[in-house]
Amino acid sequence: MSAEAQIKSRFLRMAVINVTCLVAAAVAFVGALMSGQNWLFAVFGAALAVGFAAQIWFIAAFRRAKEGV
Repeated sequence: MSAEAQIKSRFLRMAVINVTCLVAAAVAFVGALMSGQNWLFAVFGAALAVGFAAQIWFIAAFRRAKEGV
């Protein structure tokens, strides 16, 4: 697999993870506000953290691939 194909594959995985985390965070936030379940704020925070980690993972892989140029 070429470097470009690997980057595209990682980008797709990052995008899927980010969309999943966005949906989970939104559901947790709305659920916490509507039902008064404060533990859902922890789910909200965890979803945000995982989404940011996925972006950092992608950027690190992109930088690694670019160093070979």
